[in-house]
Amino acid sequence: MESNRDLDLDPNKDDLPLRANTNHMLVRHYVLDLTVHFQRKVIGGSIVLFLEPGVVSSKHGELGDISNTPVQNLSQVSSKHDVSSPITPEPNKVIPPEEPSCLCGGNDVRSVLWGDESEEFTLVLDCCDLTVSKVEELDVTTVPDLKKLDVDQQHANTDHQSSSLVQRLVSMPSLSWRLQHELYIQCSRSPTVHNAQPLRFHTDRWSLQIRKDGVCAPRDFPRAVRIWYETKLTGGSVRWTKDQDSRCCVYTMGSPINNRALFPCQEPPVAMSTWQARVRAPCDYTVLMSGENQAFPKPAETGFLQWDYYVTMPMPASTFTIAVGQWLEAGVKHPNFEVEKTDKPYKKELSVSLDNDDQQYVCSHMDYPCRFMASAARTQTVIPHRVFAPPCHLQKANDMVLPLLPLCLTAAHSVLGVHPFSRLDVLIVPSGFSSLGMASVLTGVRNLCGARLCHEIAHSWFGLAIGARDWTEEWISEGFATYLEDVFWSHVQKLGCREAEEQRQLKALLRWRRLSDELQNSEEELQVLRPNKENTGEVSESGASVVKHALNPEKPFMQVHYLKGYFLLKFLADQVGEEKFLDFFKVFVGKFHGQLILSQDFLQMLLDTFPGMSSRSITLEAIFSDWLDTPEMPEWLRDSCSEWLRTPVVQKVKEEVAKWIHFSGSAGKGSKRKRAGPKVNFKELSPEQLVLLLEFLLEEPMLSLSTLRLLQTTYNLQAQDAEVKHRWCELAVKHKHTAAYRDVEQFLIHDQAMGWYLYGELMVQEDARQQALARRCLSIIKDDMEQSACSVVEEMIL
Repeated sequence: MESNRDLDLDPNKDDLPLRANTNHMLVRHYVLDLTVHFQRKVIGGSIVLFLEPGVVSSKHGELGDISNTPVQNLSQVSSKHDVSSPITPEPNKVIPPEEPSCLCGGNDVRSVLWGDESEEFTLVLDCCDLTVSKVEELDVTTVPDLKKLDVDQQHANTDHQSSSLVQRLVSMPSLSWRLQHELYIQCSRSPTVHNAQPLRFHTDRWSLQIRKDGVCAPRDFPRAVRIWYETKLTGGSVRWTKDQDSRCCVYTMGSPINNRALFPCQEPPVAMSTWQARVRAPCDYTVLMSGENQAFPKPAETGFLQWDYYVTMPMPASTFTIAVGQWLEAGVKHPNFEVEKTDKPYKKELSVSLDNDDQQYVCSHMDYPCRFMASAARTQTVIPHRVFAPPCHLQKANDMVLPLLPLCLTAAHSVLGVHPFSRLDVLIVPSGFSSLGMASVLTGVRNLCGARLCHEIAHSWFGLAIGARDWTEEWISEGFATYLEDVFWSHVQKLGCREAEEQRQLKALLRWRRLSDELQNSEEELQVLRPNKENTGEVSESGASVVKHALNPEKPFMQVHYLKGYFLLKFLADQVGEEKFLDFFKVFVGKFHGQLILSQDFLQMLLDTFPGMSSRSITLEAIFSDWLDTPEMPEWLRDSCSEWLRTPVVQKVKEEVAKWIHFSGSAGKGSKRKRAGPKVNFKELSPEQLVLLLEFLLEEPMLSLSTLRLLQTTYNLQAQDAEVKHRWCELAVKHKHTAAYRDVEQFLIHDQAMGWYLYGELMVQEDARQQALARRCLSIIKDDMEQSACSVVEEMIL
């Protein structure tokens, strides 16, 4: 058996272990039953795992013997239930441990007694910072409707009846998913096996390990396991914080450790599973989750409401998200809160179901109720969508985000086709969110907000419907979303070909400048898009692996996977033409949705589709060498930069820069007329042009204070979007423009995801007032910052 020790991991080591032995055993479905306790800041309850032996069914490597035969004769399961109508079961009484924070049942085994060399099979789950109190084997034979699945009664009098029933349950065809989900719920409420001892378990830093006495092979291990647990406040998967109205909330935050501190799970991407979740929260809170359904709250115990979500598409556990807060929905009337009316966006409710006419569409993924197979979904340009925000941002969400969503969804559909998911919720997250949250794009004109929405919508296809099989290949998600962001947004703006191309070249130049800066100021090993090179996607015999550099404190703030991945796609589009390239995208999505891929899956299909690329020495090996396996800037990118600098929109910016430099040189000491400076007619610039203008001005060694004051008033900089305000704050810090320090302070407090760069700039000049500003801002927001960001900033200023 492989050792489960921490592989000498220490706080300074930056690789993330994925411990789950997915080759031995796979979780096919999770049922979570959780309660959110805001006073204690814990989420507690149970999770039930429905298991299936993997391809390699033991530590000795023999193949599994479980078939994937679907259930036959579904009409015999229950004469009173149609597969399209949910069962309403009588729930079995399940009594949780009296005190979840205590170890009970005596089945937690200390490491000194556990032993990695045991001959017994160990189910290994990824787990961190959870208090596990009990692990139980469920007796699913007590579920009457489930027993009817075993129509031939071949296992009725054997020790394997429970395993057989669970196998039949997880193998039910997708047309019966409603019945399957109801049976999952019934099984999750089953009592434990009669007279059985709780399963033995042990936790270490990164895993939960479970054994059953005398069981030495996965095929003999229980197939339905219930785990009682609570989260810890120190857990890195969820954030307990306050929203912009200082009201308590909690949410998953895209942590480097993913969801292992929210529930025990299998983290490797290949562990694709479905889930159902019931979450109870206080009555004045709203529970949002990444489920396919729109949940409607139902009364639970006194003072609580329960929310039920589910997914039918098997996905990695890392895609599970939850946010609980006192959010309000935009576009909906709320008592005691009046929002000015705007035109209500188009929201089309559509129930997508498969019929015989849809069966002609053949998918390549495992069986699930796929929207690509439904003709109604193929013509649905706008899926149902909602926007939630704290009260202070509700008006802006109603005025800006809500009207943009149907436009962005329509644009995405026109490019990629079927929306992979049936609905979309957008949440204005608290300021401490580590990425550029929607709250940071609600100021200024709609450009940044629209582009951000397009980016997130693109993730429905690349990141969710199609995921990376190896987490180190983040560019498959972020590079694709960044590239498609521009495509979708130009569709929304209804730009002509020339205007669209000029806008994309301007954005390419800005991204090139950002990438160049990052490559000069970061570790080379963090700049490689495929750090595992030819070993990408490989795992150990058990399925365990590590994610290189995932815990590096600088990694969350780097954009190389976004930017270099985007440029690779732009390079490939230039080779075949954008129209043909986007047509290829749609074909690729049709073939690979619902699956995990590696870089070569996309690249090889592209090269096969456009064989002429090989005549220009564009091969799989060359792309790996030039783009994915090296930290260097590709030659094509260096050459293209000079071309982007010559575009008309950039030339206009350069002309304005020259005016400002001339103004700064003319506005010196002397007469009042001279101090006022020459009268200059400055032209209006787009937000992207304004960002470039400020970046060019940042390269100037000196700018007069009168120039900075006029800059601020000419472009109303403090009211612009976060990208513009960031550069303005950099200018204020560089030139010690004390009148703008209030803008710097507001940016650091309200745009925390972008503001962390500024802390270093405030400290590097060794100006006492600037350093005091940095320390004051950190003291104000420290409790609301994510731990990784706070650690990085503290290192800068202490």
